[in-house]
Amino acid sequence: MWREVLVAVVAGLVATWLAVVVALLVVRPRGSLLKESVRLLPDLLRLLRDLATDRSQPRGVRVRLGLLIGYLALPFDLVPDFLPVVGYADDVVVVVWTLRSVARRVGLEELRRHWRGSDDGFEALRRVAGLGG
Repeated sequence: MWREVLVAVVAGLVATWLAVVVALLVVRPRGSLLKESVRLLPDLLRLLRDLATDRSQPRGVRVRLGLLIGYLALPFDLVPDFLPVVGYADDVVVVVWTLRSVARRVGLEELRRHWRGSDDGFEALRRVAGLGG
């Protein structure tokens, strides 16, 4: 019985991992967008923190951002970080998906209001996250 459960859990984890790897290969930022996303990290972390702690934001937005910050703080990932390229790409994809979700809920103007980086940085964030503008 335990052996069957263990095999099922391992098979589920492998299937999930493969699905995430395929999603990362399809959705990952291309070319210089990946470099831009790395440069944006400090400003992006401030943006996430500011939005997550802003009581005027809808609760769902703050919960999503809190979960994202928690996910990024975890010492383990669905795709291990020691794998070249895709190891860190899962974090980028989760951040982009969350930013798109938050932008749809609060609006691009609200993201801009909380952005403390440069105008060029915000434009790069908008392009990296695929946000209209």
